[in-house]
Amino acid sequence: MKPQSEALEILLVEDNPADVDLILESFAETGNGTRLHPVRDGEDAMRFLRQEGEYGEAVRPDLVLLDLNLPRMDGREVLEAIKSDPELKVLPVIVLTSSQARKDITTSYQLHANCYITKPLGLSQFYRIAEAVEGFWQHVAVLPSGR
Repeated sequence: MKPQSEALEILLVEDNPADVDLILESFAETGNGTRLHPVRDGEDAMRFLRQEGEYGEAVRPDLVLLDLNLPRMDGREVLEAIKSDPELKVLPVIVLTSSQARKDITTSYQLHANCYITKPLGLSQFYRIAEAVEGFWQHVAVLPSGR
């Protein structure tokens, strides 16, 4: 296991306010200091990642939690844009969505998602996901950011 590192910076791309609240609460409960930066659609996600407009001072996230079903620019389009951008393509992307459709899973991996997680139903299951994400990406994996 690698040593404790700085807190993770995660871009959360999710349009459902209830899911945003559950995810924020889940990561807060782990006590690891992970900072989530929620945006509600794919266009804002890309502006955040490219530090454009109102996101000019945005931090470079260590990874992205991405819903597939988003307004304006859906998650598949966001994933494709991230993985085809020379500056962003090394950024790990975890698809966190309600879809269990085999087509969505396959398409996400074809677009180079690093992981596909189906959203759970309750807070305790979201908490387990938060712990697993932090445990792996903060303490086991070496991120492109060097954390």
